[in-house]
Amino acid sequence: MAGHSKWHNIMHRKGRQDAKKGKQFTKAAKEIIIAARAGGGDADMNPRLRAAIAAAKQVNLPKDKIENAIKKGTGEIEGENYEEVTYEGYGPGGVALLVECATDNRNRTVSEVRHAFTKHGGNLGENGSVSWMFDRKGVFTFPKDQAEEEQLMEIGLEAGAEDVVDDGDAWTVHSAPEDFETLREAFEAAGLTAEEAETSMVPQNTIEVDADNGRKLMKLIEVLDELDDVQNVHGNFDIPDEVMAELEG
Repeated sequence: MAGHSKWHNIMHRKGRQDAKKGKQFTKAAKEIIIAARAGGGDADMNPRLRAAIAAAKQVNLPKDKIENAIKKGTGEIEGENYEEVTYEGYGPGGVALLVECATDNRNRTVSEVRHAFTKHGGNLGENGSVSWMFDRKGVFTFPKDQAEEEQLMEIGLEAGAEDVVDDGDAWTVHSAPEDFETLREAFEAAGLTAEEAETSMVPQNTIEVDADNGRKLMKLIEVLDELDDVQNVHGNFDIPDEVMAELEG
């Protein structure tokens, strides 16, 4: 799991640096719209919306766009009718992948996702083909120069954290989804703000990939992440430190 988390964090940071701001804004706004539609526009009463707004602020989505997205979700103003859909498949090296999307056109989305899998060494599977290998968890990432493991353990275990994982240059804290908000509030009350805080699909077990499959996998994930309808990509892979160093180089 540590290797997966490490790779996920690197990809996430890389994406934040490389991706166009418009793509980030679109993803953040879509999540706000969906969250508001599902649970209402009051962030105090809607944990998912509260998390979506926090994520939007992390990518500097302007306040007026956040407010408009909430209003679109609640129907106060006219907006797109997004639905959530998850595609499942296998990537290079037999890695299981979950691709979470928010779309207003399923036919377009499945066509684009299938094309990405086919072109980059993977294949799209049936619903349920790989999702059983994952559990939804709260995931918090803290750079090691900003937090100590003992501190995270002490605060986290009292607020519902399940474990603290060493991911090289960062600590990753996992929790049950229902404890996500309680744990976030506990960390913030202690003056700790996670670099990343989200509910995510975490693999029950991982498989190790070599450098060749690692490169192919990186390309597939990058292509999927660039698709307008894709919100998140999750995989059950582990990359050894020496292979990670080669790929980063």
